[in-house]
Amino acid sequence: MIKIGILKEGKVPVDKRVPIIPSQAKIALDKFSDLEIVAQTSDIRCFEDADYANEGVKIVQEVDDCDILLGVKEVPIKNLIANKTYLFFSHTIKEQPYNRELLREILKKNIRLIDYELLTDQSNTRIVAFGRYAGIVGAYNGILTYGKRYNLFRLRPAHECFDLEDLKTEYQKVKLPKIKIAVTGGGRVSKGAMEVLTGMNIRKVTPAEFLTNLYDEPVYAQLNSRDYNKPIAGGEFNRSEFYEHPENYESDFLKFAQVADVLIAGAFWDPEAPVLFKREDIIRPDFKIRVIADITCDIEGSIPSTKRSSTIDDPIYDYNPSDDEVEAPLKDEGNITVMAVDNLPCELPRDASTDFGNEMVNNVLPHLLGDDEQEVIKRAVIAENGRLTERFQYLQNYVDGN
Repeated sequence: MIKIGILKEGKVPVDKRVPIIPSQAKIALDKFSDLEIVAQTSDIRCFEDADYANEGVKIVQEVDDCDILLGVKEVPIKNLIANKTYLFFSHTIKEQPYNRELLREILKKNIRLIDYELLTDQSNTRIVAFGRYAGIVGAYNGILTYGKRYNLFRLRPAHECFDLEDLKTEYQKVKLPKIKIAVTGGGRVSKGAMEVLTGMNIRKVTPAEFLTNLYDEPVYAQLNSRDYNKPIAGGEFNRSEFYEHPENYESDFLKFAQVADVLIAGAFWDPEAPVLFKREDIIRPDFKIRVIADITCDIEGSIPSTKRSSTIDDPIYDYNPSDDEVEAPLKDEGNITVMAVDNLPCELPRDASTDFGNEMVNNVLPHLLGDDEQEVIKRAVIAENGRLTERFQYLQNYVDGN
């Protein structure tokens, strides 16, 4: 018998999401005969204890007797239980300094850490993620911010909507002038963002049309890496080479910044890759973008105006490019208004958890509870037996504080 415990989220600010919703727990219990699932009692989840109990999941105070523990965000260091298998988003693989102590404690306590972000199929495609809902809420927040900045319309914040269907009822309030919106990325995040823009009846155009045509209505274009990066040495963009050697490329995004009013940034960014644009570019008179919804939220990463993350309760701030400083939102017409909430799916926790849980039950549990023939779990293990696994040896210096 394998016993799985669904953890109460302990990270602040509060996260209402769950890795598996009650009805999915019941599906898993029916599917795997040697499985028991319990849920740690919680007063913050988007699904109540009673919802789990009604599906045959026992509600418990402590989870010390579980073999596998499922969370969403990082587990607080004081709550880590030695010699267990944990699954959560650890935010350690980019050597994030704020989680160094977390990884040290995981190694010290002989914990097997499986990171959701690393769970992929054999073609290296992620099999479980909240990306779609990050895109949905990020694009919605971007349009909400534009409406607020120019006093055009007022939308309810996403977190005040019961679920996605409720959120969609706000779309009819959106009345945009003939602006251009650039969406970067080709994955789940950008697809989620485009769902919203299309739902708001904003027309999609090609990158080439976006650059050259004038429209009597709002439009958006989806930009992939090839659209805004070019080889330093000249010649054609090569996708494989770009991902293997991003240092050989430079940004070609400025041509889009000269015609776009809004940027919705949903592309994964490698620190070795070119930044989208620089502070010096923003202060050029032909830089047109005035609202940025940075879904990726890489602090001082590819977008220089993302100086810090924002929160669900306080989602926007202004960036003053002349002084390179953050200011109060909607303060000055020359500033850029930035939305950089770093936990966007939390604004629609019920829908986001339902999608994520489906992927957990269908794509992850069969490998986690089976023989892992395809090494789906093995590839996602960062730490085991008190050591970093072979694939993550590069994190040793980070752990050592070097």
